Amino acid sequence: MTEIGALFWDNGGVILTNGWDRNSRRAAVEKFHLDWADFEDRHELMLNAFETGRATLDEYLRRTIFYRERAFTPDDFKQFMFEQSQPFAPSLEFLATLVQPRSYLMASLNNESLEINEYRVHKFSLRQYFQAFFSSCYLGVRKPEEQIYRLALKISQREPQECVFIDDRGLNLELARELGMHTIQFQNVDQLRTDLVQLGISGAAK
Repeated sequence: MTEIGALFWDNGGVILTNGWDRNSRRAAVEKFHLDWADFEDRHELMLNAFETGRATLDEYLRRTIFYRERAFTPDDFKQFMFEQSQPFAPSLEFLATLVQPRSYLMASLNNESLEINEYRVHKFSLRQYFQAFFSSCYLGVRKPEEQIYRLALKISQREPQECVFIDDRGLNLELARELGMHTIQFQNVDQLRTDLVQLGISGAAK
């Protein structure tokens, strides 16, 4: 087997909560007394542009929430959005054990809007874990589209068989696997540790 040289990590659902998922939007609807069907329809129409960096957070909010007068401000809503991001402490602790010594390229490969992505990078000090961030808002394409995996491989100068991609969603793993990357569907830290040990990742074993 080709020696592994790079680990690509999804963020939401693996090391952090999801940044702005259906549960978060449901909570927003309850807190701010929004109409779910209207908000969700507008969200779906804006989602691709929002997560590929073609629509800013302000533009997203203007189209989904503030197209009419509200009893709250955009800053109120932004604060709520950012508060949805919380750490998965066991995952971050495990991730830290793989960082030193730097035997592998450690990189994120995630779907996220620009402002939420950068908030999460700074809030949770993700630069201490990752050397590169292959985020949809930077690359202009989202998982599970094939191009995002190809771009991550090209930019990192890695062959697929040298790489492991870790994600909690099976659909996001399918194209990566078809390209030749090793894939792991994250369930919990113990399972992830076991799967990485089987791939020969040094530092994964307790």
